[in-house]
Amino acid sequence: MTYIPDRITLDARKPDHGPVEGDLWPVEPGRYRLVAAPACPWANRSLIVHRLLGLEDVISVGRPGPVHDEDSWTFDNDPGGVDPVLGIHRLKEAYLARDPDYPRGITVPAVVDIPTGQVVTNDFPWITHDLFFEWREHHRPDAPDLWPEHLREEMEEVMEQVFTEVNNGVYRCGFAGSQEAYDAAYDRLWNALDWLEDRLAGRRYLMGEQVTEADVRLFTTLVRFDAVYHGHFKCNRQKLSELPALWGYARDLFQTPGFGETVDLDQIQAHYYRVHRDLNPSGIVPKGPERGVWATAHGRERLGG
Repeated sequence: MTYIPDRITLDARKPDHGPVEGDLWPVEPGRYRLVAAPACPWANRSLIVHRLLGLEDVISVGRPGPVHDEDSWTFDNDPGGVDPVLGIHRLKEAYLARDPDYPRGITVPAVVDIPTGQVVTNDFPWITHDLFFEWREHHRPDAPDLWPEHLREEMEEVMEQVFTEVNNGVYRCGFAGSQEAYDAAYDRLWNALDWLEDRLAGRRYLMGEQVTEADVRLFTTLVRFDAVYHGHFKCNRQKLSELPALWGYARDLFQTPGFGETVDLDQIQAHYYRVHRDLNPSGIVPKGPERGVWATAHGRERLGG
């Protein structure tokens, strides 16, 4: 997938981190709308970071419904099926406003320029990165330091492992086209989850005693694991709830302000089980697992942080 590489930076300056392959847009409170479907793990990441940093009054949020077709995400949960700020029925309209011949997938999250109705970027790793680094003067006073300077080098390595082996790993299992491909994907995924289980047995968060963007990126896969990936994607060696460190860690994050309130397990399950008809031809959405388990005690305070 090739994403729109534009970035929003302070005064539209060249950023200190990462590539500049597209245009630069200025940080401007009230100008942009983050369109992020709660069902999508990549979009869920942006919703968490947006909430953790306290940007609710600076960048508005549009939330498409959980089910889309091959053409676009739609605003099914808004009155009349229309986003109340952008005035569009389908996210595709914002992409076509940017490029009438837009050739690629209509993905979330996407940041839209409200005055023109055009998509600015859908490059999801840089969206959350820039929410932290470029919008700092608009963060709430006690916003967490999601990119601690002394941890960044190790963080990048951990996040790369999480992205390739876990975030994408569940999809490699679910959409494997042969037994051999599935077996290889399954082994890769569980090797990574075993590594994470060991890492989290003695530390509260991935990087130690504080929440970072690395935790955000892992959480969005973990919170979907038992509800979707275990059965729907055949990632079924164990349930998340059978892995003591990862299960405690996931509940710890879920109960942390900024995480759990962005999660809608009903929308998550509706998305995967109704959209992926090649994997679930009946479209039946399972009723379990029970939602209340996410509120149970996790006991990870003993690890500090």
